[in-house]
Amino acid sequence: MKNLESLPCLIARSLALVGDAWSMLIMRDAHAGLTRFDEFRKNLGIAPTMLTSRLASLTEEGLLEKRRYSERPPRDEYLLTESGRDLLPVLFALAAWGGKHRGGGEFTRFFDVEAGTEIDPLTIDSTTGAEIGTRPIRIVPPDFS
Repeated sequence: MKNLESLPCLIARSLALVGDAWSMLIMRDAHAGLTRFDEFRKNLGIAPTMLTSRLASLTEEGLLEKRRYSERPPRDEYLLTESGRDLLPVLFALAAWGGKHRGGGEFTRFFDVEAGTEIDPLTIDSTTGAEIGTRPIRIVPPDFS
C-alpha cells in the first residue's frame, strides 16, 4: 500500500496525520485547555510511551507547539497552533456523526461556555450555502497527464 501522505486525496493525507484515536483525543483535550503531559495522561488513561509518541508526531506535523514551562525539572507544555485550532470543527462534525449513528447510553457532550448551550455543529459549503450531505457530490482525481 502507498504511503498515505503521498496520495492525491486530502482525506487520506489528513487521516495519515490525525486518523488514529489517540491523536484525535489528544487534540480534543488540547481544545478543552489541557496542555501538560500529565494532564493528557490522566484524562485519557493512555500509556506514557504512546502519549510521548503521539505528542511528538502532532508537534512535528505542526498541530501542537512544544514550549518549556519549567527548567528544573525540565517540563514542556503543548499548545495548539493555528493548524491545530482549525481541526476543532472536524472534531465536532465527527462527534455529531457519532451521536447520530453510534450514540446511545452515556457519552461526552460539548457545550458553548458563553451561551451555555450544547454544540450542534452544521457543516455548510461556503460557496453555495448548502448543508454538506444534502446535495450530490463529484470526486475529481488530479490530472497527472
